[in-house]
Amino acid sequence: MPKRVKHRKSQRGRIKGSATRGNRVVFGDFGIQSLEPGWIKATTIEAGRIAAQQYVRGEGKLYIRIFPDKSVTSTPLETRMGKGKGEPDFWAAVVKPGTILYELGGVTEQQAKVCFARLASKLPVKVRFVERRTF
Repeated sequence: MPKRVKHRKSQRGRIKGSATRGNRVVFGDFGIQSLEPGWIKATTIEAGRIAAQQYVRGEGKLYIRIFPDKSVTSTPLETRMGKGKGEPDFWAAVVKPGTILYELGGVTEQQAKVCFARLASKLPVKVRFVERRTF
């Protein structure tokens, strides 16, 4: 949950276009990149972190490149129309195609592929394995 939010009530919005920022591996050697747009819940991000760190076991460093800063609300069941917007139900990170979600450093390519395969099964969007490019 963020410390402060700019606007009290956030609207759903449409995810259009592809990521121009946060679309290359910067911190680690290998990354996992989103191929489709969507919302990733904070609990899903945390589940991915736990799955990756259990596999890496302290030999590599995991970087999480997304942050859940969008509140998603829902009105309770059996409530009539009106009466305003509901309470925040969960927090989500808005992900565009091309966004790097997680990065790994200090591990071999084979270890990173196995780790990200475990992590990809928990994510609601299609992802692909990417390497750091050197210029």
